[in-house]
Amino acid sequence: MTKINELREQRAATTDQMAVMLNAAAAADRDLTDDEATQFDALTADLERRDKMIKRFEYMQDQEVRSVVPLTDTARNLEKCVSVLNVLRAQTDGRALTGAELEYSQETEKRTGRKAQGAFIPFSVFERRDNNTTNAAGLVPTDHRADQYIDALRENLMARRLGVRVLSGLAGNVDVPKYGTGTELGWVAEGGAVPESEMSFGSVTLSPKHVGGKTEMSRQLIMQSSPDIEQLVRDDLAYMIAKQLDYAIIAGTGENNEPLGILNTDGIQTGTLAVPPNNVEVMRFIQQLEDQELFNGQWLVDSTAKTVFATTLVSPTSSGSDFLLQNGVMGGYPLNVTRRLTDQVIFGDFSQVLLGIWSEIDILVNPYAEPAYSRGGVQVRAMATCDVALRYPEGFVLGAFDTTGFFDNPTGAVEPGS
Repeated sequence: MTKINELREQRAATTDQMAVMLNAAAAADRDLTDDEATQFDALTADLERRDKMIKRFEYMQDQEVRSVVPLTDTARNLEKCVSVLNVLRAQTDGRALTGAELEYSQETEKRTGRKAQGAFIPFSVFERRDNNTTNAAGLVPTDHRADQYIDALRENLMARRLGVRVLSGLAGNVDVPKYGTGTELGWVAEGGAVPESEMSFGSVTLSPKHVGGKTEMSRQLIMQSSPDIEQLVRDDLAYMIAKQLDYAIIAGTGENNEPLGILNTDGIQTGTLAVPPNNVEVMRFIQQLEDQELFNGQWLVDSTAKTVFATTLVSPTSSGSDFLLQNGVMGGYPLNVTRRLTDQVIFGDFSQVLLGIWSEIDILVNPYAEPAYSRGGVQVRAMATCDVALRYPEGFVLGAFDTTGFFDNPTGAVEPGS
């Protein structure tokens, strides 16, 4: 709904007008004149009226989300036939969609109750590869190996590779029950009463949040018919969305309609790692997670921290000592690198993260946007609807890891060739 945005802009303009009147009166050290007071009261009434309208529109938006119906078999079958390039070509040429692309977009509009600004395409088009390739003789079929299926979105999305739980095809807000405290057991004498206790439960909530980005593609690229070009375009758009999902999962602030990520979730544990680190600190870091009876941990660090771990000996004073990081493993758990962290280290069980996906992606092509237009290209915008939540914040341990100056005086580190 664009109307709600117009109302918010009008409300902001009214508020600014009221502020100007008050500031002018305050600067002159006087009260509002009768005319100004009458005008101010009228603006106040107008503001209240707009607030009520905005509230009604927000209510309707919420009802639209809640009234979403599950994905139909028709839509599932259409997903397999949707081509991203067909959607981009149609919008670039100013043509209406046809075929599977039109049917899927219409089916999604019916299911969600929302009108696409461009065209809806399924998330699954970013999660499959075409089974054709090309050579000088033309198209050559390739054996379909379902057992070797490669998910393009998983390749780009670091946090998803770590084992994040993905809930796809969601309808409306999601409330996941969470076990709180449970029954206490104890040993009792013959005929004695067993201990009494009460079970408590909480919940983890996911609600639709929108993420989007823009990229530029050449007109010639979009007009290509090669299956390899289709996959190239998918990968480009998938990376654009996946990059934002990664950020949300790891460092989302929970503000401005942004999901709340691991770093900013209340209840996560904190650990201590000195620079340079030592093996005792690493194992204590791990212990904090294992004390929660979670044994599926993984390290997530930036590239600089990885270099520190890979060049620091377990026992600096012992000859033949191994490095803290050996073959991608530290303390018996795998280590992964991301650019989403700076001077911080996360050790956690990433299966405790829920990534909720409301399936449709809205693709919109603007062939006249600058500077793409001047270069003969087109601007492509992709938007997705998703959310992030932690099942158990205690499943993550966060530690500061400031490596400033480490490589100037790398105590415990081994320089190449030494």
